[in-house]
Amino acid sequence: MAAERQEGPLRRLLSPARVTREGKTPDYRFSLANERTFLAWLRTSLALVGGGFAVDQFLPDLRWGWRVGLALALLGCGVLCALRAVAHWLRCERAMRRGEDLPVTRFPVLLGLVIAAVAVVMVVVVVFGLAG
Repeated sequence: MAAERQEGPLRRLLSPARVTREGKTPDYRFSLANERTFLAWLRTSLALVGGGFAVDQFLPDLRWGWRVGLALALLGCGVLCALRAVAHWLRCERAMRRGEDLPVTRFPVLLGLVIAAVAVVMVVVVVFGLAG
């Protein structure tokens, strides 16, 4: 156990099989549900990355600062969402194996607020004609 704590978080993320050394195997349905949630987060991440590229590539008339700012906000959310998906999957799997409560996270709320803010900015840009 002490040797495992000395490993860096990146090494633990790149070797999720280490989770199986803890506790006992949960009902496979819970592990599969955890995996489906993980995949849903990855789909969300891909959609955010795609939206970021779409804003940058398909809105050339939008002022450079607005276009790049909105694109980077969406791309950044996509990156954070993908990284958070991995960390949350591992935390949930570990909690299930240990018989603990599932971890609580504020990330979905924060992600939703950031996406809503980006959407409001995009509405303002469209309504007030801040393009080109």
